This record gives sequence, structure tokens and C-alpha cells, in this order.
Amino acid sequence: LAGASPHGAGSLWEICSASPIAQAFHSSSVLFAAAVWHFQLLSGPEQKVQTSVMLSVSLTSPLSLVLDLLPPGVCNLLNPAAIYANNEISLGDVEIYGFDYDYTLAQYSNLLHSMIFNTARDILIEQFKYPEGLGKYDYIPGFAIRGLHYDVQKSLLMKIDAFHYVQLGTAYRGLKPVPDEEVIELYGGTQHIPLYQMSDFYGKGPSLKQFMDIFSLPEMTLLSSVIDYFITHGIEFDQVHLYKDISDAIRDVHVKGVMYKWIEKDMEQYILHGDEIYAVLNRLVNHKKKLFLITNSPFSFVDKGMKHMVGKNWRDLFDMVIVQADKPNFFTDRRKPFRKLDDKGSLQWDKINQLEKGKIYKEGNLFDFLRLTGWRGSKVLYFGDHLYSDLADLMLRHGWRTGAIVPELETEIRIINTEQYMHSLTWQQALTGLLERMQMYQDAESKQVLLEWMKERQEIRSLTKNLFNPQFGSIFRTFHNPTYFSRRLVRFSDIYMASISCLLNYDVNFTFYPRRTPLQHEAPLWMDQLCTGCMKTPFLEEMVHIR
Repeated sequence: LAGASPHGAGSLWEICSASPIAQAFHSSSVLFAAAVWHFQLLSGPEQKVQTSVMLSVSLTSPLSLVLDLLPPGVCNLLNPAAIYANNEISLGDVEIYGFDYDYTLAQYSNLLHSMIFNTARDILIEQFKYPEGLGKYDYIPGFAIRGLHYDVQKSLLMKIDAFHYVQLGTAYRGLKPVPDEEVIELYGGTQHIPLYQMSDFYGKGPSLKQFMDIFSLPEMTLLSSVIDYFITHGIEFDQVHLYKDISDAIRDVHVKGVMYKWIEKDMEQYILHGDEIYAVLNRLVNHKKKLFLITNSPFSFVDKGMKHMVGKNWRDLFDMVIVQADKPNFFTDRRKPFRKLDDKGSLQWDKINQLEKGKIYKEGNLFDFLRLTGWRGSKVLYFGDHLYSDLADLMLRHGWRTGAIVPELETEIRIINTEQYMHSLTWQQALTGLLERMQMYQDAESKQVLLEWMKERQEIRSLTKNLFNPQFGSIFRTFHNPTYFSRRLVRFSDIYMASISCLLNYDVNFTFYPRRTPLQHEAPLWMDQLCTGCMKTPFLEEMVHIR
């Protein structure tokens, strides 16, 4: 600012403290306004009058500055029921709609997580002979989020960004956070996780596991609870065996049908939004769209759930139903042939030469599916909740269009729409921009101001993170970078939404256009740092002259 001033250069501290605004408010929050105001005072009498009037009204506190950065109504810009596009796609070009079942057509209550946790915990105690003291641990709703990585050898559960860096403050061993210094030391003096250790195409690496489906929330919580017990009681354990035992216990809950029995027994309690699913499917059929279902769940379970949500004639809506498909192997392995089931779910032995409407098939593979149906390319749109098992192969290897179901999106958007989030983010971006442009001032007083800004920025970043989840923050973003989960979401899905029912908000011929988000070299001055969805940026015209 001083460099741009006709009055010559001086320390940042001198510039800011020379303003009566800075004398009235000594927090670094107001020094930003003071710096901008002082620059405008030096720019000419016309700007001086305009600025003094504006600041005399608005700058009565740091919060009022942030309020002035946001135009009215900005805090309700995002619709939780909207569909968001990563890639341009016209529904008018889609002739065939495919669906996964669990957490795609069937959305489940969070009560299911407690049941999975408790049952897997009891399996550890009763079958794997783990300490009975583990029985005192209950499921902790909201402890973990989807997309986290677990380092098996280091017993660390953590959030990693799109550039393979651990977000400091989000690494947990057991139920307690690991100090940032220790995390950096564990990875050889860096926050970076080398590529060879990262998850492969399906979320599994040599030493890291990524938890990508919603069913993994109780698994992460159980893993952390068991480690917490062992550490608290000073019990030495083998990290690899512990991870495998817990994975096996969770798998048993699914494979042995325990979870299916809970849901079948009380569908009203566990299955959500059933009436909306019928509306979506019926609407598509009425517009002459073909429907199919590919799920890893067994027929009896799917049949009861669909009858609950859609009605006893639910199969009339589908041209194809494939159960126990063994995804993602279904999409890559050519060896398993299709098997037909009768109306009671009993296995038939006849060779499959065609896939008939209304019939139930088991196993099989995508290559035979494509050969028998001819459903190829962008006329097919498939929805699923698991980015790896449901969507990755279909988009990258087969050219289908894909839609990701991300139930967490609804909650996160509601948080983004709050004034607290908007104010925190706007001020954080303003401080970031100021730090970037003022760092050339290296005298002692200026360094002190910069340190205060950096401290305040870190406090706001932590506050913003905690709005989503106190331990791990948002599933979509670290402090500033997209998460590794977000990176895969963008790579493997054309569109994403909170639930299938979001389709009801759009015409069947609607075209989704992704917003043109600026690359770093395309972003106009300060827009990338100050604009949070606002249509205007305060002082933008005046700031153009700073450079």
C-alpha cells in the first residue's frame, strides 16, 4: 500500500496505525480495513469522502466489516436439494438409468450405525477374544467422516487433501488427536504421503486404507475405540492384526446377514424417503426411460426393501435387476456368468442367452451385460454412493455417465448457508489476500502485524473446520484445498447430489452445466480470495491500483 502511495514507502505498521480506525480498534481484523482506508485517503479527495462515509457507518466492530463484505441474501445461495455438475450432461440424451441399491435407492437412518458398531464390537469380544472392557464403548455419532485414510502401521486415522498432504489437526490415534509435530516426524519431516503409499484405484494401498462408503463410519469409530482402549490400558498390540480383526468383524455383520435382518424387521425405522423413490422411478418410466438395478445385496433383502418403498409390483418398473453382483469385480472380471433366480429367489441352472425384463439375475459381469443389452456409452447414466466400487470403472473404462449420491451434501450445504460460515470464510479469505500482498514488508513492526494476521487466520480456519466436524471438518475440503475424497468425486462422477429424489426438481430433458471455476492464472485480482459466491467485492476497483 505504501509503495503505491504518492507519499512514499513506510512500514505496514506505520500505515495502519496512522489511521484513526486502527487507533479505535486494535485487533488485526480492523487493520485490514484501516490499510485499505488509508490507501484510499491517499488516492484523492473524492475517494476520501466516499470511503469515510462508508466506514463511519459500517466499521463499528470487526464483525460489521465482515457483514459489509456480504450482500443481503448471500447466506442462502446454495440449495441442498440441487444437483451439482462436474461435467456437462443433458438428461435428454440419457435413455437408460441404472441404480445401486444401498444408500442410493435405499437411504438408511443413522440408527443403523450404532447397531453395526455394537454387533461388531461384540464379535470382537466373543469370537476374537478381545478384552471385555471394550463393551463399555458405545458408538460416537459424528466422530468420523467419509473419505478418511487409515495408516495401518502407524494406527493413524487422518484426512488427506487432493495433493496427498495430511491436514494438520485431523490425525487421530484412537480417540485422541496426534500433535502436529508428531505427525510430521512420523512421515519423515513432512505432511506429504508418498504416492506409492496412497490408495490404489479402489481405495487400498500398501499401508493406507481409504474409507469411502457410508457403512465405514461405524468401522472407523470401532477402530478408534479399540485403539483407545489398548493405549489407555497400556496393552501392546499388533497394528496389522488389529486392523484385520476389526475389518473381519464388520464384514461379518454384512456377510452373515445380521444387518439385513435388522432392516427387514423394522423398515419404517431404518429406511428413509421411500415415497420419493417411487416418484423418481415412476416419472422416468412414464417418460419412456429404461431402468436397471445392479447391487451387491441379496434378492430377498432388496425385494422387501423395494416393496416397502415402491410397492409389490416394483419389478415392473425395471428392465433388469442384478443382485449379489460382487462390484467392483462385476465391472472388470469377465469370468462369472449370469445366473437366473426364480420369483422366490431360488437359483436356476439354465444358461443365460438374454436378459429379460422383470427377471432377477445374480452375479454376472458387465461385459456380458453390454453384449446382451447393447447399452453402451453416454446414453447410460448410473447412480451409486461408492466412488470406487460403483462409478470409477463405468466412467473411465466404459464411458457411461455417472451420478454420485452424497447424503452428507445436504448437511454441509446447510452449514455453508449459515451466516457464521459465510462471515468466517469471507474474513479468512480477506486475511489471506492481505498476507499475500503485504509480506514484502519485513521490518520488525510489520512482521509483528503479519504474525497477528497469521494467528487470526489460523484461528478462523479452525473455527470454520469445526462447524462441519470437530475432529475432521468437511468431507469436501481441507483448510483450503479439496480433500482426496473431493478429487475422486470430481474424477468419477458427472453429477452429484444428496439423494436420488433431487431428480424430481429437474425436467427429464434438463442440461446440467458445470460452473466455470477460474484456474489460478485466470482469477481476477482478489476475486479468488474475497469472492465467496458474492456478486460484488468491496473496494475491488480501488484495489486494482495496488499492483
